[in-house]
Amino acid sequence: MIPYVQVPDLVLVPARLFHGQWPGKDIAIHPFGALVALGIWVGIGLVVTEARRRHVPMTSVQSYLLWVLVGGFLGGHVFDWCFYNPDSLRADPLSLVRIWDGQSSFGGFIGAGLGSWAWSWKSKLRARGFVELVSSSFPAAWFFGRLGCAVAHDHPGRFSSSLWAVAYPGGGRLDMGLLEALATLPLAIVFLLLRRQRRPAGLFLGLMCTYYAPVRFALDFARAQDLALSDPRYFALTAAQWGCVGLLGLGLTVLAGARTRAMRAGQGSSAPVQKPI
Repeated sequence: MIPYVQVPDLVLVPARLFHGQWPGKDIAIHPFGALVALGIWVGIGLVVTEARRRHVPMTSVQSYLLWVLVGGFLGGHVFDWCFYNPDSLRADPLSLVRIWDGQSSFGGFIGAGLGSWAWSWKSKLRARGFVELVSSSFPAAWFFGRLGCAVAHDHPGRFSSSLWAVAYPGGGRLDMGLLEALATLPLAIVFLLLRRQRRPAGLFLGLMCTYYAPVRFALDFARAQDLALSDPRYFALTAAQWGCVGLLGLGLTVLAGARTRAMRAGQGSSAPVQKPI
């Protein structure tokens, strides 16, 4: 069984130096936040590297990333409180504006998609190529983000005595953050290899959705249901599992469109199937 390791915070300024004044607690680097920040840094770095290789205007890339990131964090927070903490939201409606307090992966996906649409509408530019830049880079960033969840142990699963279970206090459990990070790693590696050559527009987004949806749907059955903060069920499924149904449909639709565009490009000329953005 995997040991239950709690990585301590790296305290930069201890709370005692504030003499009870604001902020009243240590200023520290938290392992979870550090890994999430590393994931964002890796993702942005991969997007920028690929954009430069394709000679995409960097100002457009930067503005697109800003809209997607802001939309993702806003959507992740709203979705988390509305579907995972509805009772707490009713008791404290102002929690909806405390964006730093709680995030949901599927809410982040929805928010990022809305941010992408809003950017396209405002800039009058097609977002398809930018979506591919982000999609081909996202699994690598997601891997580090889910490692942050594993370090924080904030997604406990069912009791288990398997070799891949974690020795939580009170008994071994599956760690859903760790399992999802391990499931994401192969996709991240494959994407980094695939993007060395031009691919049909929509391939990365379609593959990402069709891969992640069934994996997440299956993993959510192993989430703990005996804890006070266990994810609520809606007709026996988590909110993320319902989201997986739509995500799979989106992925299959996008892949069908990518296949059609690739066939048309192959029949029409010898030009690359994916043109520069």
